[in-house]
Amino acid sequence: ELAKRVGDLVQRERLAEAANVEWYSTPRRLAVVAKSLRASQPDVQEQLTGPSTKVAFKDGEPTPAAHAFAKKAGMDVGAIEKITTPKGEYIAATVSKKGRPAAEILGELLPKEINGIYWPKSMYWRPGKTSERFVRPVRWMVALLDGKVVPLEFDGITAGNTSRGHRILSQREVTLSSPSGYRETLASVAVVVDRAEREHKIRKALDAATRRIPGARWREDKDLLDTVVNLTESPAAILGSFDPEFLSLPEEVLVTVMRDHQKYFAVEDANGKLAPHFLAVLNTTSDPDGLIRHGNERVLRARFNDARFFWNTDQKFDLRQRFEWLKSVTFQKDLGSYYEKTIRSQKLASLITQTVLDAGVTVRPGVVHKAMCLAKTDLTTELVKEFTELQGVVGGLYTKAQAERLEVAQETANAIGNAVYDQYKPVSMEDGVPRSVEGAIVAIADKADTIAGMFALGLIPSGSKDPFALRRAANGIVKIIAECRLPLSLRAVFEDARTEYQGSEAELRFTAAEADYKKSITDFLRERLDFYLREAKGFQYDVVNAVLASDADDVVDAIARAEAVTTVRGSEDFIAVSAAFRRMKNILKQAEEKKIHPVLNLREDASSVKLRMGEYEKRAEHPEEAALVRAYVDVAPKFQASVQSKNYKEAVSLVAALRKPVDAFFDKVMVMVDDEQKRTARLLLLLAIVSQFDAIADFSEIVTEKN
Repeated sequence: ELAKRVGDLVQRERLAEAANVEWYSTPRRLAVVAKSLRASQPDVQEQLTGPSTKVAFKDGEPTPAAHAFAKKAGMDVGAIEKITTPKGEYIAATVSKKGRPAAEILGELLPKEINGIYWPKSMYWRPGKTSERFVRPVRWMVALLDGKVVPLEFDGITAGNTSRGHRILSQREVTLSSPSGYRETLASVAVVVDRAEREHKIRKALDAATRRIPGARWREDKDLLDTVVNLTESPAAILGSFDPEFLSLPEEVLVTVMRDHQKYFAVEDANGKLAPHFLAVLNTTSDPDGLIRHGNERVLRARFNDARFFWNTDQKFDLRQRFEWLKSVTFQKDLGSYYEKTIRSQKLASLITQTVLDAGVTVRPGVVHKAMCLAKTDLTTELVKEFTELQGVVGGLYTKAQAERLEVAQETANAIGNAVYDQYKPVSMEDGVPRSVEGAIVAIADKADTIAGMFALGLIPSGSKDPFALRRAANGIVKIIAECRLPLSLRAVFEDARTEYQGSEAELRFTAAEADYKKSITDFLRERLDFYLREAKGFQYDVVNAVLASDADDVVDAIARAEAVTTVRGSEDFIAVSAAFRRMKNILKQAEEKKIHPVLNLREDASSVKLRMGEYEKRAEHPEEAALVRAYVDVAPKFQASVQSKNYKEAVSLVAALRKPVDAFFDKVMVMVDDEQKRTARLLLLLAIVSQFDAIADFSEIVTEKN
C-alpha cells in the first residue's frame, strides 16, 4: 500500500511520467524506492475561471469582484479575458504556475501518505493528542532524494540518512549515501530487505537441513512460509527431532502443533508419512552450540505431551454423550446454543439430501444425519479447547476412533468421520471442497444456517467488515455446489434455512423485514456467485453480467451458460447479434418510457406465439420483417430444445445464426413509426426475440468494440 501511495503521489504531483517504484519489507522496516524522479515539477499554464461577466462588470466598468479575481491571478484587471461556456460568459485568466522543488513536495506530502495507510488496528504512542497513528511505534525514518535528506517529519520522528542493522547480528547504525544503494547497504548489516530473496534463502536452508535425513523432504506449506519470511531479516534453518512415540497421535494433531503453535515445518519420509523431525526458521545465521535447537525440541515435547494427554482424556466420553453438552456452548446470543444450531442444521441437511436424492445423486443412508448430529460435539473436547484450529478435524478423527462405541461399522464411521472432518471446507477459494457428497451436504447446511440466522438479525457484511465471515461461508457454498456438481438452487437452500428458525428469537425479525431480507440475501448470493465466476473460473466480467442477468440461482447451470457464451463471444456473428440485442432492448425501453405497451403474453405456449408470428408474417410490410419472423419461428423451438437439454453451446450458436436476418431487419425497417398497428407488431417481434433468447444470458451485456 505504501508503494502504491508513493507511486500515485509522484504521478499526481508531476514528478514522474509513470510510477517506477520498488518496495521492500522486513519485520522492522518498510521501504519504497522511487526511480526517475524530476528535481522539480515542470512549469504549467492553466486557465482560471472567475465570476460571470454580469457580476464582473457593471456599465462596462470592472466591479470589486473583477478586481479580486485579477489580484488572485496576479495580473492587471485590464488583462482579464472573457470566455464563453455552456453556462454563459465568464471572465478568465491564463496564468503560469511555476513548479515546486521535489524535496519540498515530498517533505510536505509523504507524512500524509504514511498516515493514510490502512490498518485494522493502529496505535499512537506520544503523550497528548496526536493525529499520527501507525501499526506500531515508529523508531526511525530515512528519506533521501538522490544523496540529500528530504526534510520530513512523522509523529515526532525527523527523517535522516541513517538506518539500523539486524537486531542480533549487527546492532550498529549505518549511513545511506543514496536510495540506489539501499539493498547493498542494509545487506552489510545483516538485513535482507527483499522479501523474495528471503523466501529463496529460506527454501535453500530448509532443503539443506532436510538433506541430513536420507529420503526425507520438508512439507510444503505456503501460509507458514509467508509467515516466517515476514518474521525474519536474516533467516537460517535448523533441523530438530522428537520422540517417535508421538507418531501414535494423528498426523493432523502433530502438524497443527508444529505449524500453528511453534511455526515449525513438518518433515516427511519418501512415502509421505510424517517423520520424527521438524524444521525451525531462525532470525539469525546459525546455532553453533545447538542451544536453539535443544530449546525448540524441549518446547515441542511439552506441547506434544499436552496433546497426547488431551487426546486420552477425551476418549473417556463418546461423541454421542457430548451432543447434550452443546446446550451450554453458545453459538450466538440471539440464535441460541450449538445444540440448537445442530438441530436446525440437521433438519436443513435432510431437506438438501432429499433434493439431491430426487435428482438421482447417490447419498449413503444415515451418514448425513449422523455426521450433522456429531459435527459440533468436538467443541466440548479438551483437545479443541487447547488447539482451536483443530475443530472439525478432531470430531472427524474421534468419530473414526469410536466406531464401536458409536455402534456403527468402521466403514460407516469413516464416512461419517470424513463428513465431520470436512464440514468447514473450503476455508478459502484455494482450499479443496469436501471429499464426499455427504460431507458437501453437511458443509452447505452448516454454512447456510449461519448466513440465514445472521442476516435475520441484520448482521450483514458491509465494506471490509465481515466479523462472522459470512462472505467466506457463502463463497464456500457456491464452490461446493459448483465443484461437487450438486443439483441445488441457492434460493431454495436459503428458503429452507429460514424455515428452521420457526419459534426462535430470529423469527420475528424474519417476519418484520421479509422484503428487505429477501432482497439482501438475494443480492448477497448473486455477488458471491459473481465473485466465483470471475475470480475462480476466470470468466470475463461482461460474460458474467450477461449470464447472471438471466439467472443467478443455479450455480452449475450458470457455469455451463458462461462456458457456452465464452466459446462464441469473439465470433463476428455473435458480436453483431449482441449489438442487435442491445439495440432491441433500447427500443423496448424507449417504448416503455413512452407508455407504448405491447400486448404479448409471453407465457403463452409455443404454438400460440408461433401463430401470432405467422399472422405478423402475412401482414409484414417489408420482406426483411417476414424473413426475421421466419428465422425466429424456425430457431425458437430448436433453441428451446437445446436449453431444455442443457446443450447451451448449441443454443448460443443458434442465436448467433440470427445475425443476417437481424442485420437486414434493422437496415430496412423502422420500428418506432407513427402507424400504431405496425409499431406494435414490430415491438411484439422484438419483445418475443429478446424474451425467448434471454433464457441463457442477457446478450446485450456483452461488450463489443462498438459499445
